[in-house]
Amino acid sequence: MADRVHPRDSPFHTETTPLSLSRPSPPDSEKPVPPPGTYVIQIPKDQVYRVPPPENASRYQSYTHRKTRRSSCHCCCCWFLGLLAAIVFLSAAAAGIFYLVVRPEAPNYSVESIAFKGFNLTTTSSPPSAISPEIHVTVRAQNPNKKIGIYYERESSVKLFYSDIKLCDGVLPAFYQPSKNVTEFRTALTGSGIELTSAVQKGLVDAQKQGKVPLELDLRAPVRIKVGPIKTWTITVKVACHLTVNKLTADANIVSRDCDYSVDPW
Repeated sequence: MADRVHPRDSPFHTETTPLSLSRPSPPDSEKPVPPPGTYVIQIPKDQVYRVPPPENASRYQSYTHRKTRRSSCHCCCCWFLGLLAAIVFLSAAAAGIFYLVVRPEAPNYSVESIAFKGFNLTTTSSPPSAISPEIHVTVRAQNPNKKIGIYYERESSVKLFYSDIKLCDGVLPAFYQPSKNVTEFRTALTGSGIELTSAVQKGLVDAQKQGKVPLELDLRAPVRIKVGPIKTWTITVKVACHLTVNKLTADANIVSRDCDYSVDPW
């Protein structure tokens, strides 16, 4: 009977140990030990309140003050814009209500007649003689409004021009024009010592021969508007009329007329 042969460990056999990638924890003897009589309190990170160090305390206060000032300025701007928007809205609403209730309409102005006196024009005089014309103008004013009256006040002016040369001027009478009313008023315009050049005098003579003398009437009147018991401040009515007459005599006729109307509220 043969003997059993037990295999002996191979000299090339080595025992392997698995490698660990984690850092070995230090032994208890190497861990920091708090001094006696102290306590270690662990606080969650999201509950830690940071306080600036003393050297940055002034900078921190300046930053917070600037931030607060910006916030206050922003609030003031928002408040001002809101107030301005409210005023604009209320003004628009009041204007709309006024228009719906009163239904204002612009007055109408026209020149009904004009008569000339003192235009002794000749082409032979050299130098041309000075003239002192007198012109009577009838102006028609119509107030088409149902609930608005118009006060025509003093310090008005009426001027008559030919080719940018003022021939004469005058004023309008002061009166009150009620609603739905048409008023015609006659005013006298005078000029004294008006010197015309030879070219201007010749132009007037030629225009009379053709039966078309172009003139411009400029009218300005301070008025106050009356709505019920309320009177507005004084506003200025401006009327510019382009006229064409056939001749510069007392029996002159108006060939054409075109009047423009505007208002200066201040």
